[in-house]
Amino acid sequence: MSISSVWREIELPATGDWVDFEHESGLALRRPTFYGGAAAGGGTGPGDGAAGGAAAAGVAVVRKVRFAAPLAGRWRWTSEPTPTRPDVPTAPGFGEFDVAPALDDELNPFFRHGFWRMSPGGRSLVHADRTPALLVADTAWALPWRATPEQVREYAADRQSKGFNAVLLMTVQPDMRAVGPRDRTQDEGFDVGFEDLPDGHLRQLNAEYFQYLDDLLDILVEHGIVPVLQPVFQGFGWKGLDVAGTVVPEQEYAAYCRYLVARYGARPAIYLVGGDGSGVEPQTAAGGAEVHAVDCYEQPTGIHYRPHIRADAHQDAEWLDFQWCQTGHTGEHVPERVADMWRNHPVKAVANGEPTYEHTGRTGVAEGWWQGHEAWSNLCAGGTMGVVYGAGSLWQWRLHGEEPGHSEFFLAPGAGWREAIGFEGSTYVGMLGKILDGLPTTDMAPDWTRVISGRALSMTDGGLIVYRENGGPVMVFDDTVPLNYTIVDPRDGSVVATGRRDTPGSPLPDAGGAPRVYICL
Repeated sequence: MSISSVWREIELPATGDWVDFEHESGLALRRPTFYGGAAAGGGTGPGDGAAGGAAAAGVAVVRKVRFAAPLAGRWRWTSEPTPTRPDVPTAPGFGEFDVAPALDDELNPFFRHGFWRMSPGGRSLVHADRTPALLVADTAWALPWRATPEQVREYAADRQSKGFNAVLLMTVQPDMRAVGPRDRTQDEGFDVGFEDLPDGHLRQLNAEYFQYLDDLLDILVEHGIVPVLQPVFQGFGWKGLDVAGTVVPEQEYAAYCRYLVARYGARPAIYLVGGDGSGVEPQTAAGGAEVHAVDCYEQPTGIHYRPHIRADAHQDAEWLDFQWCQTGHTGEHVPERVADMWRNHPVKAVANGEPTYEHTGRTGVAEGWWQGHEAWSNLCAGGTMGVVYGAGSLWQWRLHGEEPGHSEFFLAPGAGWREAIGFEGSTYVGMLGKILDGLPTTDMAPDWTRVISGRALSMTDGGLIVYRENGGPVMVFDDTVPLNYTIVDPRDGSVVATGRRDTPGSPLPDAGGAPRVYICL
C-alpha cells in the first residue's frame, strides 16, 4: 500500500545526520535530518552541538527526516547512526515504502507539477516537470511569530483567491531588543523561536515554536502558497531595533539554514538567506552555501537587498539563484533598479522583492492601481522571476488598527492585518499572475526593439507581451511578432479584444485611455 503520493511530505524516524532515499529506477536523493524537540523537557538547537549537550544532560531527543518523493513507485531508505553519546549504541535505520502518482483531480500545482526550481536559462521559475511558473508574492513578514492558525487560514484563502502563490516570511522575530508578552493574541506580543536570540545566538531553539510554525506553513502550502523562508533578518526587522542577522556567528546561522531545509525543505519553499542587508554579511554566504549543500530538491536560494545598495553580491556564487532588490518605500516607480540588475553576469533571476507598501505611513501612498503599474513595469524591466506586493500593517501582522509599539512610518493608519489584506492594490498584483498563468513565460526577456512600446517581454518561442499604462495602438517593427493577439485589461483580467493582424507591420489595435496588456502568441 502506498503511504503517500508524489511531492507529498512524509516524516520518518532517523538515527543519523542524513537519510538516503533510492527509487527503483536508481534515482538517489539525500535529506538532512533534524531534532524534532526534546522528548522530556528542555530544547535543542539546530546544530549537533546543542542536541548532543541535551543528550549528555540526560534529555532524550527525537531525530526525524522529512521527504517528498518526486517519482511514483517503490522507494528504499537507509539511515546510518550518528550517536549523540559514544556509550549509547544506535542501530541503523532502513525500510521501504510505495508512492502513488498524483491524483487526476489534484489542483495544487506543487503536488501536480513538483516544487519550483530555476529555469534552464536561470531567469525564471519552473516546476520540477518544467511547467512554467511566475512568482506572485505577498509580504507578511511577521506571520510566523504573530499569527494563529485561524488567522492564517483567513489570510491564505484571500491571497489564493487573488492569485498569490508565495509569501515572504521572517522565520523568527529578529530584533534583539524587542519585548512583549509571549502571546500572539495580546498587543505587542510575539512568540520566540530562539531563547538566546536577544544575546545574538541561535543555540537555544524553542521546539514548540517550530511545531506551531509547522501548522502555519502547512496551511499556506495547502492553499498553493510557497513560504519564502528568511532565517534571521539583517535589515530593519520588525520593530526597527538591533537585528540579530548581522550578529549571530555565521556557523550558527548556517546551522539554522540547514535546520530550515531539513524541517521545511520537503515541501514547496524558497530560501531567502539574505534579508534587507547589503548581501556581503558573512551570514548570507554561509547560509547560502549550506542550503546549496543540503537541499536535494534544488529549490531557489537568493538574496533580498535593502533599497540603497548595489544588488550584486555573490553574483558568481554557485549557491545563488536570484537577486531581489527593493525599490524603496516612498511611492516612486523605479524599474531602473530591476533593469540594472538584469544586466549583471553571471545571469541570475531578478525581481523587485519589496515595492512601496500600500498605505504605508499615510493613507493614499502607493494605493490601488499604483501597485498594478508597479508590478507590470518591474516585470517588463527584467524582473521575470515574478512580482511582489506589500501592505502597511500587514507585514507587521498588526493585530488591530490601534495596536501600539510599531514604527509609524510603516503602518497603514487605522488598519490591522485584517483590514490590510483588503487593500485594493493586492487585487491588481494577483491579477498579473492570473493573466499570465499557462503562458510560456520561461526565460522571458525585456524587449526594446520589436515594438515601439517601452515595456515589453519576448518569449523564447517568439511570443510577445506588451504593457502600456494608457493603452492605445502598438506599432510593430519586427516581422517575427506573431499575428494573433489578445488584449487584456490588467485591472480585472477581462479580454477586451482578440484578433489577427493583417500583416506583420500592422499595429496592435486599441482605442487607448486605460491600462492594457497585449499578448501575441
